[in-house]
Amino acid sequence: MTAYAAAERSTAWGTLGCELRAVNHRFLELGTRLPDELRALEPTLREQVSARVTRGKLDLVFRLRSEAAQSLGVNEAALEQLAALAQSLQDRFPGLTTDVTGLLQLPGVLQTQAVDGEGLKAEALALLEEVLTQFLAARQREGDKLATVIAERVAGIARIVGEVRTMVPEIRQGLRARLEARVADLAQPLEPGRLEQELVLWLQKLDVDEELDRLDSHIEEIGRVLVQDGPVGRRLDFLLQEFNREANTLGSKSVDRRTSQAAVELKVLIDQIREQVQNLE
Repeated sequence: MTAYAAAERSTAWGTLGCELRAVNHRFLELGTRLPDELRALEPTLREQVSARVTRGKLDLVFRLRSEAAQSLGVNEAALEQLAALAQSLQDRFPGLTTDVTGLLQLPGVLQTQAVDGEGLKAEALALLEEVLTQFLAARQREGDKLATVIAERVAGIARIVGEVRTMVPEIRQGLRARLEARVADLAQPLEPGRLEQELVLWLQKLDVDEELDRLDSHIEEIGRVLVQDGPVGRRLDFLLQEFNREANTLGSKSVDRRTSQAAVELKVLIDQIREQVQNLE
């Protein structure tokens, strides 16, 4: 599912920012962009994300924005030595002036604050946990909306299955009537029992009770899965394969325009659900 979350926190080494965004993907694919100070932490960050997210193409970005007042300092001892040297040179070079910018560029004068690796690691992990909580909450909201859409399509499938159950006895009676009419038009009478044999063969083609029963079972199961906590996408993928199999069989057994149309409508709804399921974790 698509989702986005971001947060920042102030640390002793500057402002640490984290962003996590995701787009739809059948599996988990995680890309990272990290500052040099966090490169060694990448495996741990990946583990933390994969422990709570199982599906989607994710981009994890960390940024460390140093604050000048926090990260820079002056080596007072080196500065005192340079001041004494400048003073000693005044007698020889009366017009000597000091360029502050050039002075700060001399080796050892300007110092940057060393980064505490363990401290920054702890800050990064805590920040990622905060972002993950926001990220999963956004996914949950989207998932609830998608579940409602899927449930509407499943209700449509249930309606079609009920309609087919209702029309099957009528179709069977129509088959018998058509067969009897054809037999009546024959010049030679059929052998005893032949009519019933032919009728049985025709009715076997329309025996879709098992398919309808399995569809009812899958409808019940998908309703149960949609209200489960945790990842459900792959379970729904499997159920949709089963839905599609029964719809195909229903179409292949059809001997009536109405059941053929019902099979087509079922496949349309199944495809619509499949598109939405790709967005679910």
